[in-house]
Amino acid sequence: MSTPTHPARTACAAAAIALATTLLAAGCGEAEKVVNKGGDTPCTEFVQQDAEKQRVTVRKFLEQEQNTTTEPTADTVDAAIVTIKLMCEAQANPDTPIKQADLTGVFVPK
Repeated sequence: MSTPTHPARTACAAAAIALATTLLAAGCGEAEKVVNKGGDTPCTEFVQQDAEKQRVTVRKFLEQEQNTTTEPTADTVDAAIVTIKLMCEAQANPDTPIKQADLTGVFVPK
């Protein structure tokens, strides 16, 4: 005996499958960029990321700061990674978002 199908469940399942397919088709790098927090990434999380995730995080952060979707240059990203790492490793509050990591945060927790 079969159970009746509910249109709402069927629609939700179809939407979930479509989303999963889209993310897989877009590739892991694009999926990471979509879910990445950019400037809201806590310093503790940033310093634990591998090099590629740091690049994605910093690119997204720079795009957020510049309010644009234009990709920053590789040199800009590299310089920002070095600066953010230095600031994050020195923050009094290790959970400071990278967009707020600065010299003041070294002495006063944010």
